[in-house]
Amino acid sequence: MPFFSVIIPAHNAETTLAATLVSVARQTCDDWEAIVLDDGSTDRTAKIANAFACVEKRVRVVSLPGVGPSRARNIGASEAARGRFLAFLDSDDLWVSEKLAVCAAALRASPGIDGLFGRVAFFDGDPTRSRTESRLRPGRLALRDLIGENPVCTMSNLVVRASSFDAVGGFDETLRHAEDLECLIRLVASGAIVSGLDRRLVYYRTSPSGLSADLPAMHAGWRRAVATAMKADVDLHARELRAAEAAHLRYLARRALRVNVPRCTALRLSMLGLAAS
Repeated sequence: MPFFSVIIPAHNAETTLAATLVSVARQTCDDWEAIVLDDGSTDRTAKIANAFACVEKRVRVVSLPGVGPSRARNIGASEAARGRFLAFLDSDDLWVSEKLAVCAAALRASPGIDGLFGRVAFFDGDPTRSRTESRLRPGRLALRDLIGENPVCTMSNLVVRASSFDAVGGFDETLRHAEDLECLIRLVASGAIVSGLDRRLVYYRTSPSGLSADLPAMHAGWRRAVATAMKADVDLHARELRAAEAAHLRYLARRALRVNVPRCTALRLSMLGLAAS
């Protein structure tokens, strides 16, 4: 049984998947397996993944008929993975070479921890020239930490105990946006201990297109995630929720400046945030 199972959903990822897999192969911790879930790709994704698996025997490829990222992750985590901890990684992101080693050391030092995440650097070409980096408040996450901006930022940043993930039922497969946040909310609400490590562990590749560019859908997904939080904690006050929505709209406004949307979108989202709080 490996310590980590790396879960990599991939759909038409021929331009980025090889670099992502190399970042896994270069981990200084070698106690891992990786599962690439080729989710109905029509490009060279499957060929790249299978070629890599021929060289690196810890990599396995699972072919899926286009079930979507949440279902693909659930299949990888609950049906294919054998590790004690799940380490999610998107097919266009990269890990620093110490990512798994740092997480393994922290998990062994604090056996009660169920999940870990670190800081994320954002890049659009060369990861060594990342423009911004997420900030992190070390310590255990609370529900109130999750209703504004997602402190984990990306699924590529999360390592979680497999049994804790299974206990909350994995990802909501009806969501295509904020599914990571909604799952985190259920994890924290269940009593799982999810903590931050104040180290850069992930390089997140920004893109002007794709799922992360559909800002209205991202906002709708956030609202569904917050609805989950409200069910779990009835003490969340309306003022807190307004402030959280303002923070989320501010995040969407920043994203609007990086993706292919009408130029007035960022201003509109900023004004909506001001109106909310």
